[in-house]
Amino acid sequence: MSNAVLITREPVINKQHKITANRLIVHATSVAQAVETLSELADVWPTTHPVFVSLYRLVPTPDLLGWKAPANAMVEIPTQAIAHPLTLELIPKLQAAGISLNLTWHQPDTIVPPDVAWRFVIIDAKRQPVPIAPPGLALAWGLPDVPAFRNAIVGGYDGASGWFFLHGVKTDGKLAPSHAQIVRLLNLVRKNAEVKEIENVLKQDVALSYKLLRYINSAGFGLMCEIQSFRHAVSILGYDKLHKWLSVLLISASRDPSAPALMQTAIARGRFMEQIGAAFFEKAELDNLFITGAFSMLHLLLGASLQSALDEMHLPAPICDALLGGDGVYAPFLKLARALESFDDKNLASLANDLHITPERINRAHLEALSFADSLQFG
Repeated sequence: MSNAVLITREPVINKQHKITANRLIVHATSVAQAVETLSELADVWPTTHPVFVSLYRLVPTPDLLGWKAPANAMVEIPTQAIAHPLTLELIPKLQAAGISLNLTWHQPDTIVPPDVAWRFVIIDAKRQPVPIAPPGLALAWGLPDVPAFRNAIVGGYDGASGWFFLHGVKTDGKLAPSHAQIVRLLNLVRKNAEVKEIENVLKQDVALSYKLLRYINSAGFGLMCEIQSFRHAVSILGYDKLHKWLSVLLISASRDPSAPALMQTAIARGRFMEQIGAAFFEKAELDNLFITGAFSMLHLLLGASLQSALDEMHLPAPICDALLGGDGVYAPFLKLARALESFDDKNLASLANDLHITPERINRAHLEALSFADSLQFG
C-alpha cells in the first residue's frame, strides 16, 4: 500500500465555531497520481461546503489541470513552492479555469505573484500573530485547544483550520435534564416500548420531536414520502433506524459553542464506520457501528464523562467495549475513522491494511461520510 493515495482531512472553523469548509490532504507520490484519485471520487465529492485541496508535500504542477475540479474546490499553494517555475506556470491557468486559490504557510516576508486573488491564507499561528493586511482571509493553524482559538479570533484571525476543538472542553459534569430526556427515549426505543409510551415522552418537548423529524427527513433515506409523526416513522423505518436517529438527536443537544463542529465530526465518524463496516457485519449491526462512531465524542458534546453517559444507556457490549476500552469487534473501525483526522497517512494505511480494506474504499467512504455529515446542517 506504499504507493497508494490516501486522503485525510481537517475542518475549517469560522468565528461562530461552525465548520464552513473541509480541508482534504491528498497523500500521493505525484501530482498525476493525485489527479487520478480525485477524478475517481467525483461522484461522492462533498458539495455542501467549500473544499480545500492540499497536495501535502508535493509541488503543485500543471499536471493538476488534468483534474476537473468541482465548483466548490479550492487549490492550496504552499509558500515553499510559490517561486517554483511549474507552480508559477500553474497559478494563472487555475485562475483562468475559475478555480479559487488558497495560500498556505504564509509568513511576513512571503513574496507572492502579483494579480492573484487568494481566498484564504493559512498561517501557522504557533509561530506568528496574524499579519497586517494578509492577502486573503486569515486562518490560524496549529492551535492546541478551544481557548487558543478564542485568543486567535480576538487577535484578528478570521477562523482556523484544525482539530483544536477536540481539546479544552470540560467533561466532568452530569447529564443535563434535556440530555437525560433523550436518553430516556433511546432506552424506550431500544426495548421496543409501545409507540404511545414513546409519544408521551416526545410530547413533553415539542422541539425534540421537530428536530428528530427534521433529521430523518433530511438524511437521504430516499423515502417516497415525508415522515410526519413519530408513529409514522415507526411504521416506515422500524425501531432500529429510529434508535440511530435518536442518537443523532442526543449528539445535537449540546449548547457548547464548539458543538456544531463536534457534531459534524461525530456524525462523519459514525457514517464512515457504517459504510466501511458493511463488508464485515450483518446489516442489522451497521446502525451500532454508526452509534459507536457518533458516540465517540459524546463526552465532549454533553460535558459529562463517557462512562457516566453510557451508564445511563443500555447499549450493546461491542459499542461500550470500543468506546470505553478501545477493544472489541468495533474498535478497529473506530481507530480507522479517527485516523482520517490527521496528517499521518502511514498510520491510516497500516490500519486499513490490517483490515484488508483498499485505499480506494477508504477514500470513497471518507468523502461519502463527509457529504452526509455536512448535509445535516448542525448548529
